[in-house]
Amino acid sequence: MAVQVKICGLNEPEGLRAAVTGGARYVGFVFYPASPRYVAPLLAAELARMVPTGVRTVALFVDPDDEFLEAVLGSVPIDTVQLHGRETPRRVAEVKQRYGLPVMKAIKVGGPEDLELAVEHAQVADRLLFDAKPPPKVAALPGGNGIAFDWTLLAGRRWPRPWMLSGGLNADNVAEAVRVTGATALDVSSGVEDRPGHKDPALIREFLARATAL
Repeated sequence: MAVQVKICGLNEPEGLRAAVTGGARYVGFVFYPASPRYVAPLLAAELARMVPTGVRTVALFVDPDDEFLEAVLGSVPIDTVQLHGRETPRRVAEVKQRYGLPVMKAIKVGGPEDLELAVEHAQVADRLLFDAKPPPKVAALPGGNGIAFDWTLLAGRRWPRPWMLSGGLNADNVAEAVRVTGATALDVSSGVEDRPGHKDPALIREFLARATAL
């Protein structure tokens, strides 16, 4: 199976164009105000309307309340909701039922014990995303910190839902990441940036070229 790629944290037309022309299967918009990749719903709606048929739009939220979800999903054309906070399986199910959209749940991995959460969330989420657990410091974000976890934790594992690999990916390590984990879908954000929050079209194209050639 060909490797599919999600370019996350897009907030400018140039990056979006590089993603869709380069072969990204998913494009992600971050609706977490503390992130340097945050995009206002009005701009996100404009970007989403640029996305061609066949490319899926993903909205990333971190522990959102219903009011915020309503405001974003009511104005931005979104195909999938990504929950990247401490949402419980019950909350995942609530979001799915309320909005009728597929939900991807991020599992933050620091050690083997964290994979138990994946077993629970796989009962309700449509897709899992394995990301590195943020470092224990105040400045750390829920994701997009540019760090990888121990990929061997996923080696040989099977999950009842489709899944993506994220965390510290870039063009130089993407082949190794796929080899070790067996991932068929990848999520990259900081690995295609020239500075926090700014996507570099050249880095996006390079990552996509290497990933889709695997």
